[in-house]
Amino acid sequence: MLEKQKKKNFDLKAAKDLFNEYIDKGQIKKKIEFPTDAVKIDDLNRKEVLSRLYKLVDDVLTKIYTSGRPSIQLPSRSSSNIRWDEENDLLLLGKQIMEKQFHTLTSVADITRLMRILEVITELLNENLHATKREVFYTDVNLFKEQKNSDKSIEDVATMLYTTRNSTHIVAAPRGSCVGRLRIRDQTDIIDLEGQGSGGWTISPFLDQIEIIESDAEFILVIEKNAAMMRLSEARFWRKYPCILITAQGVGNVATRMFLKRLNKELNLPTFTLVDSDPYGHYIHSVYLRGSKRLSYESPFLATPNIKLLGVLTRDLDKYKIPTEARIKMNKQDEKRTKDLLQEDFVKTNKAWEMDLKLALKKKEKAEIQAFASHGFKFLTDDYLPEKLTTGDWI
Repeated sequence: MLEKQKKKNFDLKAAKDLFNEYIDKGQIKKKIEFPTDAVKIDDLNRKEVLSRLYKLVDDVLTKIYTSGRPSIQLPSRSSSNIRWDEENDLLLLGKQIMEKQFHTLTSVADITRLMRILEVITELLNENLHATKREVFYTDVNLFKEQKNSDKSIEDVATMLYTTRNSTHIVAAPRGSCVGRLRIRDQTDIIDLEGQGSGGWTISPFLDQIEIIESDAEFILVIEKNAAMMRLSEARFWRKYPCILITAQGVGNVATRMFLKRLNKELNLPTFTLVDSDPYGHYIHSVYLRGSKRLSYESPFLATPNIKLLGVLTRDLDKYKIPTEARIKMNKQDEKRTKDLLQEDFVKTNKAWEMDLKLALKKKEKAEIQAFASHGFKFLTDDYLPEKLTTGDWI
């Protein structure tokens, strides 16, 4: 394992024991068992995806030959077909099926785009290459018109094949970064994430080429803001408190969430989020926790159901005496977002989370992570985070 000097007065044992209580009590399942009314999506290798793709094309051609009316069936991604699975604490796609029939000029454009995406995926898989969503859009700008059309077709094809988007070798552009007590292999390159400077290692969207080698970290911390990530990186936080730091610079993108899921599963480490004390920060935590509605069909491969909200909690603002001038009044949109979160079943069943959101609505205040700088630039790294971690003060 990595040989590093740990800060002598730092002990995460109490926090780890508190965290592991959730597993010991059976509140976190190590293996997901899909409910009968949810679609099962598979993470497939190249050969398996190609097999499903060829069968899909054969089925379409057969319908054309037999009826002259081509159509494609796929799971509906409408909000009415998205369900929260309380047992696994995940947003999943239900089994409601929709049929795309191609009888009008608009529908002809739709199926042409789908066929173009199938053609692109076939080429990528046969050549063992990857392409970003933006690159796919530029393969036929006149056909797709706008990237939202090619993105929608990509997601349609993934659900039609009952596989993850990454399995099709179409990926999002890299955005997240990671630094800390971790070594990985990227194809033939060994990368020590402690030696990647303050910027960290840019999380590769080609995760099928990434292997986790070793780590002596004691926890994983996911950070909403790049500014907070820079503060912890400059302090070399992972040297004093053995950890792995990750940021997606906002809402977790697919590559960041998938990489976090792998780290959490393979290293079996307590995992926390550090987000702004506002409804958007709580939403970002919820996406890491149970997935997003738009990509609900991929939640089992993207969500980390045992992740905990370390901060910044609403109650922390008074507890750590954040001054009035560092707090921000909620606007009407903030209040609406908070009320919307309070209506979610996964919040209603978590009383501590519900209580913190209700407190925010009562106080009508929010604050960014940077508000702790009101106590000095080192307060976040030297006081707030160590105390939160060692006392188990999280949701």
